[in-house]
Amino acid sequence: MANYRKVTDFISALGKACLLVKNEDSISGSADAEVSSVTYNSKEASAGSLFVCKGAHFKAQYLQDTIDKGASCYVTAVEYGLGNETCPEILVSDIRLAMPVIAETFYGKLSDELTMVGITGTKGKSTTAYFMRYILDDYMAATGGKRSAICSGIDNYDGVIEEESHLTTPEIMELYQHMNNALSTGIKYLTMEVSSQALKYDRVDGITFAAGAFLNIGSDHISAIEHPDFNDYLESKLKIFAQCRKACYNLDCDEQKRVRKASGACPCVITFSANDESANVFGSDIRSEEGKVSLHVRGRGIEGYEEFDEDFMLGTFGTINVENALAAISMSALIGVPLEYIKSGLAKAKSPGRMEVFYSEDGKRIAIVDYAHNKLSYERFFDTIRDEFPGKKMIIVFGCPGGKAFARREELGTIAGKNCVYSIITEEDYGEEDVNKICREIGEFVAAAGGKFEIITDRVEAIKKAITLMDDDTILFLPGKGRETREKRGIQYIDTPSDADVVLENL
Repeated sequence: MANYRKVTDFISALGKACLLVKNEDSISGSADAEVSSVTYNSKEASAGSLFVCKGAHFKAQYLQDTIDKGASCYVTAVEYGLGNETCPEILVSDIRLAMPVIAETFYGKLSDELTMVGITGTKGKSTTAYFMRYILDDYMAATGGKRSAICSGIDNYDGVIEEESHLTTPEIMELYQHMNNALSTGIKYLTMEVSSQALKYDRVDGITFAAGAFLNIGSDHISAIEHPDFNDYLESKLKIFAQCRKACYNLDCDEQKRVRKASGACPCVITFSANDESANVFGSDIRSEEGKVSLHVRGRGIEGYEEFDEDFMLGTFGTINVENALAAISMSALIGVPLEYIKSGLAKAKSPGRMEVFYSEDGKRIAIVDYAHNKLSYERFFDTIRDEFPGKKMIIVFGCPGGKAFARREELGTIAGKNCVYSIITEEDYGEEDVNKICREIGEFVAAAGGKFEIITDRVEAIKKAITLMDDDTILFLPGKGRETREKRGIQYIDTPSDADVVLENL
């Protein structure tokens, strides 16, 4: 779908949003020039682009490169003074707030045309997004519609682009591109994870979700570059309710009073639970047999949807996923998906790299690959394993990211030390921080909790070593990366085999 706007359209929109530093009339250059694309990536800029100057590693040279390519204008919160008659400088007070305005001006209000589903929570966002994807795809397959779009921490698909993701929630311009691609290819639904960072830093401003879910809350992402404290983290996540036409939340999560109060910003709210029978969507009689989870679900009090009392089967391993399934059932009902497709979709649903179980050829040795990366997800995993595989020993290969979520090093190290007979500490997107320093810090907490460990910074070699340590009574747990095929080393993403690939080759 081609989009063409004029520079003056963006100046006007930014002016209405009270973001312009200079008066509209004082912006020198051609305001009548056409804008054929919007981007903050100088490599993607071309003649006719509107270029946004942003990023911790931004250099003035990137801007000069886009001007040389024939950009129509650039938007910046830093006065570079490189603008000219053919490429005016548009100076704004806040580049983060300006980006949603720029995206909506270029593409239009796309969330009014596409049925958007948004999911937030400390854990379970990706699995819930994939549950929704299977439900919606089953519904579309039966009714002649197109496969649904998804923007998740695992991958992005929009009918045109299919790629492994770098961010849980894309930047606003990529998000609008995904939405535009979905609409142009006839897709009706887009399910996305909505991170606390996206909500805090205005990455989803202007997006309206037809249905949203608040899954849970735990202490995570607390650092100087993310959230200064738990209150900021929670308040960021709670912002999702104000952007939903309909929403659901988990009665089993912490901070109920604050969640309930924030949900008042949404005109239609229902609840789900596996413990509280007052919930609109209540799950009970939960069982796990032969790698499949079954449960009974009662639904009532959902506006415009008939009450139901049905047995459900999940196509994925672990009772840990019941919460995610109840959220998916709730959102599907809110947007009117018939019950038969909710049931059939969940029965097939799998999330790549989420609680994926691999067996040795003789079936005696087990490795589980997962994206678990915080305290809440680790605790839920070990609770599940104790129920599913009583008496089994655990070996873990894990790490923590560089430059953020520093509390994880103590939290995850302590949990691993208490629950595992051996830990191998390795890289996990260490970025610009010293990977050995990160591993040593984690190791101190593993040891303090009574665990044994070693450090092997190469993740592939760490997994190979762990496999050699297994016996028939051992489960190997590989959290953090799932089926991701890249490691962030420095400021580059380096291609690597996924944890699942290494297990398949060596177990």
